[in-house]
Amino acid sequence: MHSPVVSAPPSLPGVADSVLDLIGETPIVRLRALSPAGGAQVLVKLEGRNPGGSAKDRPALSLVRDAEAAGALAPGAPIVESTSGNTGIGLALVGRVTGHPVVIVHGDGMSPEKLALLRLYGAELVRADWHAGPEDPANPRAVADRIALERGGWRSHQYDNPANPNAHYRYTGPEIWRQTGGAITHLVAGIGTGGTISGTGRYLREVSEDRVRIIGANPAGSTYGGGAPGVIRVEGVGSTWPVSHWPKNLDTTVPHEIRTPTDEAAYTAVRRLAEEEALLVGPSSGMAVAVALDLAAGLDPSAVVVAVAPDSATNYLSELSR
Repeated sequence: MHSPVVSAPPSLPGVADSVLDLIGETPIVRLRALSPAGGAQVLVKLEGRNPGGSAKDRPALSLVRDAEAAGALAPGAPIVESTSGNTGIGLALVGRVTGHPVVIVHGDGMSPEKLALLRLYGAELVRADWHAGPEDPANPRAVADRIALERGGWRSHQYDNPANPNAHYRYTGPEIWRQTGGAITHLVAGIGTGGTISGTGRYLREVSEDRVRIIGANPAGSTYGGGAPGVIRVEGVGSTWPVSHWPKNLDTTVPHEIRTPTDEAAYTAVRRLAEEEALLVGPSSGMAVAVALDLAAGLDPSAVVVAVAPDSATNYLSELSR
């Protein structure tokens, strides 16, 4: 007796086929209480509304799909990456749906909430020395390379893989342009792997014929702003490495300028956003908003400043509730 043929269910209007279809199209909200009087209006792109909780869902999906299409990632092969959290969560989410086990190399500074999410998505966690230099075999990227080689896996190389900024060029930039009706005059985005600012910024510069100014938000202690390396307290952004080892995905010709707010300014912005706007965002989002508010205070009211908020506060509750 033959088994009955099971046909695919019909598509239904307004119903996503999988969680991957929910990535992108995140909302933008105007800051009503915090935008400076007499200055530019400040808008926030809420990337924490992605299904994995951050902007990193976008490149995670593009990284995996591009690798599968190119044959670099075989069916069922493991995905390996070194990450401070959000890219790992995005890869773990995508890996669950696409049938790839995920190994995440992380440092001591990752929040307990991010670690819990990674475990829920089934990722294997490997701790490494986040302070090891670029030539040290204990460096997280070197550890990830070794694991990928030993297990026949694929390393996503989020810092150097062009699929990362391309995801933001194809989707984040066009969304912001469309959502603001082309009225955006300034973009503020944090710099981590370089993907968000390079991809989104490149699109906005091109579509606006270089009218939109791109401002990088750099955490204290990071070398991206030209200063000496120090302790980075804003998780998920910045680098303490020399220019020669900056990510290939960071196109330094895209930002018009880079600003480095204090840690206090970043965390104050997080708390003010919660208290005065009822917006719960993470520290790197607070950093970008702090830069946007300072910038907006010196601009004409006709200007429109968009700050990218990479994730929500849910990944940092143990830290922010202290």
